[in-house]
Amino acid sequence: MAEKYSEESIRVLKGLEPVRQRPGMYTRTENPLHIVQEAIDNASDEALAGFADRIEVTLFEDHSVTVSDNGRGIPVGVHPEEGVPTVEVVFTRLHAGGKFDKKTGGAYSFSGGLHGVGVSVTNALSSRLDVTVMREGGVHRICFENGEVVSPLEKTATCGKKSGTALFIRPNPSYFDSPAIPLAELERLLRSKAVLLPSISVSLTIAKTGEKKTWSYPDGLKGYLGEMLDGLEPVIPYFEGERHSGKSAEFSEGEGASWVIAWTEEGSVCRESYVNLIPTPAGGTHESGLKDGVFQAVKNFVEHHNLLPKGVKLISEDLFGRASFVLSAKILDPQFQGQTKERLSSREAVRLVSGTVSDPFELWLNEHVEYGKKLAELAIRQAQNRLKSAQKVEKRKSSGVAVLPGKLTDCESKDSSRTELFLVEGDSAGGSAKMGRDKEFQAILPLRGKVLNTWEQEASRLFANNEIHDIAVAIGVDPHDANSAPDLSMLRYAKICIMADADVDGAHIQVLLLTLFFKHFPKLVERGHVFVAQPPLFRVDTVAQGKKPPRKFYALDEAELAAIEDRLRKEGVKNHSVSRFKGLGEMSSEQLWDTTMNPDTRRLMKISVGDMNEATSTLNMLMSKHESQARRSWIEDHGDQAEADI
Repeated sequence: MAEKYSEESIRVLKGLEPVRQRPGMYTRTENPLHIVQEAIDNASDEALAGFADRIEVTLFEDHSVTVSDNGRGIPVGVHPEEGVPTVEVVFTRLHAGGKFDKKTGGAYSFSGGLHGVGVSVTNALSSRLDVTVMREGGVHRICFENGEVVSPLEKTATCGKKSGTALFIRPNPSYFDSPAIPLAELERLLRSKAVLLPSISVSLTIAKTGEKKTWSYPDGLKGYLGEMLDGLEPVIPYFEGERHSGKSAEFSEGEGASWVIAWTEEGSVCRESYVNLIPTPAGGTHESGLKDGVFQAVKNFVEHHNLLPKGVKLISEDLFGRASFVLSAKILDPQFQGQTKERLSSREAVRLVSGTVSDPFELWLNEHVEYGKKLAELAIRQAQNRLKSAQKVEKRKSSGVAVLPGKLTDCESKDSSRTELFLVEGDSAGGSAKMGRDKEFQAILPLRGKVLNTWEQEASRLFANNEIHDIAVAIGVDPHDANSAPDLSMLRYAKICIMADADVDGAHIQVLLLTLFFKHFPKLVERGHVFVAQPPLFRVDTVAQGKKPPRKFYALDEAELAAIEDRLRKEGVKNHSVSRFKGLGEMSSEQLWDTTMNPDTRRLMKISVGDMNEATSTLNMLMSKHESQARRSWIEDHGDQAEADI
């Protein structure tokens, strides 16, 4: 136990030290592929900007890699603010790069490297990194070891009019579970760059065997998806297209998407999506926009031709259950979840991609009515199968169901695989949530005040508390412990979402409810049924500017607010207002839906437990009435990490 907490206790991590201390915050640590991908993405950004037509990668036997392109080359002159060569700044400063400048004529109008860590993380986690730049008639070279400069920048030769950047990367194996770069994943990454940039040549050389692979897809996305489906016959012809915004559109000039979609009746589905050439394996709001746009087009087609049988209601998954697609979105300032950029979280991407795809697809369906009816039949069959499955489950559950609590506003669907229950702080917020929800699959249970701290409560006495009684009856599962095997067949909701204010009181309510689930419903946490909703703290409104209509943005915290205001400044937006929500009850039903409940735009944090013993020990220290001294010591030791909301 620390005895002293003083000024000397506060450490300031400088340079690349934060990356080396906590590499998992900046990259995937299973293997070094992601730090190599950062270098490949930089070369791709040069190609996306139109300055490179060649990307070459070589994989060596000792797991080191070279990545080279014939783009403009990283600037080598002295940086005006840092006073050292700019190429050194790029590889040694976490938040430095040419991709923050989003104004017209900037170095990169569209790019994927927007989080400002990029190749500096590659450098931090490599035992050796050599950079060779051809630019302005000279060949320049700088070398790093473990993130530090060991050979300062020097001009080694002349190169005439040639330009480009070449990196030699030797990842430090001590930071990764395995030093080997998975060849199949590297090939898939490079192949995707060739698909998304059909005008460039992408190659991979395996030094050990001398084998060289070069990818080219003259048919673009359609040829790539056809290769992935490996001969599977689609129900209707591939639907492909590409649209981008013009100068007078609602979105920034050049924003848009290209796509190809195919529906098959058998085999596995293949889905890949990208944002500014960055792969997003976890999907995100651009995929939600694609699904929404295509679904709205099919829904309008079905209604226009009166194809829907009585008693059947289509949902998006009925249509997309058998859909394979490749989507490449182009977004001026994309926001990702986490440093590895696996999921896009930009809310405006839903409307951008949905609007881009919906009209062309609806037009195509009405021009090819026979194909449209085939696709509608496929979706209707999926919906009928879904309804039959839900009915079977309901018959098994029908006997002995407890009377549901009066405060519960239930959903219409009985398909417990897709329903959601929101535990909402306060009757006021509960009212907004009821009005704003999708009543098809979302249920609302408002809670009055703070629930009981149940950490030391006996399970037999839980139902004496009305709020806990209502929660248990609503979800359909009895309290249990970690060693029991409760009957989860009666679980009424796939997602149980805690929705509290974005303030200190709201955080306290979250902790009390999480304590309840961890202690008395641990199997729900273990199986991924418990979530925490993340409502925004700020709203930003802009006025109409030229032909662009007024816009609104939501920020989860002050950091996101600063990023939004910075973006608006770079777009030249002079007038905007910022309002802070005091609580969920202050939000209208539309705002609550847009920010916190809409599956396409909300942020839900799934609750999971790593080390059960460690989690139990931590919660015991935080929640037990008999651990006040340990709690006090913990607060003294970690008080500097708190973000005060005053």
